Amino acid sequence: MSSANNRLVILRHAPFSSNALREGLDVALVAAAFGEAVSLLFLGQGVLALIKEQGVGAPGQKATLPTIDMLAMYDIDQLLVPQQALEALNVNAEQLVDGVTVIADHALPELIGRHSHVLNF
Repeated sequence: MSSANNRLVILRHAPFSSNALREGLDVALVAAAFGEAVSLLFLGQGVLALIKEQGVGAPGQKATLPTIDMLAMYDIDQLLVPQQALEALNVNAEQLVDGVTVIADHALPELIGRHSHVLNF
């Protein structure tokens, strides 16, 4: 059962492919600043935002890794990645920033069901 102020933000876009990843992170930070519990689920190309050794984007694009690194200051400590997403990108868990939890793919429906609000970016 979900609680009233429990948000799951699903991030599906690579760091520099569009503004969607940055917007999703911003929404998560604002919700957490207002005392809501926030979990982040990285799917597809969104997993690339969690890689420790990120390249830089085009001039004028902000890097997302500093934002990822400061999530804990906002009490956002649920960084979730399905195992299949890692396998699809040929990425292993050791390449990801600290604090990421790899979850089984069959756990996704239950994870989504635990949250009162689910936002996709």
